[in-house]
Amino acid sequence: MSTPASYFESMYRHSPDPWHLAERWYEHRKYDLTLAALPRPRYRRAFEPACSVGELTLRLAERCDALLACDRVASAVETAARRTAGHSHVTVEQRTLPGQWPDGTFDLIVLSELLYYFDATALDALLRRAVTALEPGGTLITVHWNHPVDEHLATGAELAPVLAKVPGLTLTADHREDDFVLQTFGGVGPDQRRPPSPAQREGLA
Repeated sequence: MSTPASYFESMYRHSPDPWHLAERWYEHRKYDLTLAALPRPRYRRAFEPACSVGELTLRLAERCDALLACDRVASAVETAARRTAGHSHVTVEQRTLPGQWPDGTFDLIVLSELLYYFDATALDALLRRAVTALEPGGTLITVHWNHPVDEHLATGAELAPVLAKVPGLTLTADHREDDFVLQTFGGVGPDQRRPPSPAQREGLA
């Protein structure tokens, strides 16, 4: 079964930032690597589910014309909305995935510290929604903790082969450390062509 809502509600009941995302160097470094792994300098419309208190959201806001972030826990949404209030192009909403996946398409989807909370059925549904919503040539990036946790149904390394089999995605970057796995995927269009690399975009290759 997917991790129940009560787990997240309990975590935020005891702390406004239960994973200490705003203060740990580990998190700050991971966010910097996440942004560095994005192959394009700017995105038109991005979606960041499981945004928590908005630490990564603030960084993504600098690279996006429009950004929709969401979380299932109301207090986390309130914190993220307050922290991003100065960015008129950022919207933060309370949503539970995969059932409340937003309408429209995105050229960037960020799945950070999220996928290991879903059982196989829910994970398949979420990834199908993500691929359908990802524009051809768009970017999907995943980042996941790579140590066993009771509430996690997989590690980052265990999620990697699952993601590799998702139709419509092509792996363009794979960064692995002892602590986390970060992967960047490109959305494959009807012609099945890979998105251009950063060097190719600038005529260097």
